[in-house]
Amino acid sequence: MSGSDGARWRALPTTITREELGPWCSRIPVPLVVTGATGFVGSHLLEALLEGGVRPRLLVREPTRLPERAWAQAEVVQGGLEERDTLAGLVKGCGAVVHAAGLVRGARAGQFDRTNRVGTKTLVEAIRDHAPSARLVHLSSLAAAGPSAEPLGKRPDDPPNPVSTYGRSKLAGEAAVRRHGGSWVILRPPAVYGPRDKDILQFFRLAARGVVPIPSGERFLTVAFVADVVRAILAALAGAADGQTLHLGEPVPRTLRTMVGVLAETGGVRARCVPVPTVLARVTGLGGDLLQLLGMRGLTLTTDKVREMVARHWSARTEESLLALGLEGFVPFEVGSTTTWAWYRDHGWVPHARGAC
Repeated sequence: MSGSDGARWRALPTTITREELGPWCSRIPVPLVVTGATGFVGSHLLEALLEGGVRPRLLVREPTRLPERAWAQAEVVQGGLEERDTLAGLVKGCGAVVHAAGLVRGARAGQFDRTNRVGTKTLVEAIRDHAPSARLVHLSSLAAAGPSAEPLGKRPDDPPNPVSTYGRSKLAGEAAVRRHGGSWVILRPPAVYGPRDKDILQFFRLAARGVVPIPSGERFLTVAFVADVVRAILAALAGAADGQTLHLGEPVPRTLRTMVGVLAETGGVRARCVPVPTVLARVTGLGGDLLQLLGMRGLTLTTDKVREMVARHWSARTEESLLALGLEGFVPFEVGSTTTWAWYRDHGWVPHARGAC
């Protein structure tokens, strides 16, 4: 196992086992409320909760996006974070809340603020009024901390310096969580990858085509397989790390070039990195902004995302956070990327390998 103390960490499986789920799920205060259950991380969290025998109460805008299993094993509440009456009924008498809903990309700063700051604040106020003793686990982002000047990465208590509108809105959401009178935990995952993800998917597709454009200059980054983020949420729900802000991901950052090399090797493809000048990346982001204003959704590159992409380094110090959560290891990128390649190929999201790397 790679790491500053290789003996400390063990390689965890890409699927959370029932043996892992039992101790966590048995200690989760119920009823449990979950926002964002139809999102990437939220959908994996929902699977784990249902597998662990927890019947969550879900806030969703589009219930049709929920898996069929959720309708039988969960309580579904249709609505959004701006609906105060809906939130009041959602959290009334609950024992814990996982706030995983958030806006990742948008055409205007106001959209990020409305969802990630105001929406979080409104939820916290509903908890204060209707479930003041509930435990709140808030899924934030490393973007709230901002990039690191050092390759080894930022500590959770380092001064934050978000460089994007998204990051600033997530940092403002964290401030709202800290005003919760009950227990709370803030989790800051880095770039999260795994089955069903549509953001890091673009790197897999580029690697499959043989050319991966990357920002020029050496950049270190921290990543997290989605099951590890779910493990952290479950551990926090079960009572670990009260009142702390924690960084998630592999304990030792890697260079982006190294990551691309591992990505190609585990996918059985040949891929080379092509450095992209910062000015070209920014122009591409402006084009993405224009397309979003014209109504296109789900674009990966916007000005906001390019600001994050060209910053150095997106790495985090995570060892103390993992220990605070009681986690014994993580899914190494070599293992997680292999699993992700297989899922993408099984579902036709990337082509099958044509030859060995």
